Amino acid sequence: MILTDTRYADVVVLALKGRLDQTTAEDVRTELAPPMARCAEGQDHVVLDLTAVDYVSSAGLRVFMLAAKQAKAQQGYLALVEVQPLVQEILEISKFTLILKILPSVRDALAEASPAALAAFEAR
Repeated sequence: MILTDTRYADVVVLALKGRLDQTTAEDVRTELAPPMARCAEGQDHVVLDLTAVDYVSSAGLRVFMLAAKQAKAQQGYLALVEVQPLVQEILEISKFTLILKILPSVRDALAEASPAALAAFEAR
């Protein structure tokens, strides 16, 4: 489900693709484990790019919730970006917009997370 991972200085951008549902949620959780383990104060920041995610079920919401809780416990930075309208609606209805940082673009997340990452992004 993780299509690509791109590093900009101390930020890892993980681009997801497809449906995040009962069938794929556990695989995504497993794939997120290594980057989330490094998502801590003084280490990596994590940005989930949802440009190519067209649906999120309750199982997918659980993946986001667990990642957010882990980032918070480790004092890390986690943001979702490029959220598609249907997924945004699901996040709003489920009130996940209150616990997840959701930003319009990768650039916005990099600017918020790390000046070094934004500089690397701008230099590419």
